[in-house]
Amino acid sequence: MNKIYFPKWLSTGIVVMLAATACTLPQETLREEATSIRPTIKLAKNPWLSAELNTVVAQLLLEEELGYPVELIAIDDQAQYLALENGDVHASLEVWPLGYVAEIQQYVRDRGTVENGGCLGPIGKIGWYVPTYMLDEHPELATWEGFKDPENVALFRTPESGDKGQFLAGDPSWYQFDADIIRNLGLDLEVVTVGSEEAILAALDAAYSGREPILFYFWTPLAAFAQYELTQVELPEYSDACYANMDSGGIDCDYPTEMTTKLFWSGLGDYAPDAYYFLKSFYYTTEDLITMLALVDIQGKTVEQAARIWIEQNENVWRAWIP
Repeated sequence: MNKIYFPKWLSTGIVVMLAATACTLPQETLREEATSIRPTIKLAKNPWLSAELNTVVAQLLLEEELGYPVELIAIDDQAQYLALENGDVHASLEVWPLGYVAEIQQYVRDRGTVENGGCLGPIGKIGWYVPTYMLDEHPELATWEGFKDPENVALFRTPESGDKGQFLAGDPSWYQFDADIIRNLGLDLEVVTVGSEEAILAALDAAYSGREPILFYFWTPLAAFAQYELTQVELPEYSDACYANMDSGGIDCDYPTEMTTKLFWSGLGDYAPDAYYFLKSFYYTTEDLITMLALVDIQGKTVEQAARIWIEQNENVWRAWIP
């Protein structure tokens, strides 16, 4: 076989040309190649807005800062425990522990197949609320004792509550003990359910527009706290002893404060160490989440738009999550 000889200047040129070509690949190609060696991260997409916002913030940063492909798995919060145990879902970023004490005991503490990923940050708190404008003339309504006064109770009468003051609640299936609290504190109030969060918000908006009295079941974080000035009514302080009588209707105190938390598949640390570090570090405030909720519910942004706005405005927060 005859050998083919290239002039020295031509061979040198070919080397330079190839080197230059390799160094000028489109950034999208380089990013795709980097991503291809990263395993896919599967995040639980629970069916409520705050959980979706948390998940999309994590998705965008995992994909665009760390190069991980991310799959969002639409799953109910009840079903996610088995999926986390099996590795079908790698992380759930907004877990409300009080509703799943038995599941957390089973999968996290007993089996060790699901890992506690630490606090998400936002604080969940159910309580009784009134519009703050009501305190201008009736400052005593800031505590439950103000509702012992019949004249104050009369402010909240509606056709649905009859001679009693109305306490507005949502879906009867929610975590709520208001009828027990009212009875045990001896208050002349009647629980009236309207069926949903949207119905409570509609009633609040109508009352707020006319500066009318309203007493209602509510919780944080919600976008409404960026739109309305609300005051939580102070109930007797929560205690474990108070809730020990939960099944017998003996609750006569405030709802507990709940720290939202994260849960991981126990194998995530070995499967994707950088993603694990990122998700362990993933933490922000109640106000951060309320800001994003308001962008969607009040300003009409999409979930992704709201997540990107938060990311753009808070690099000093999330940069510390990047390993």
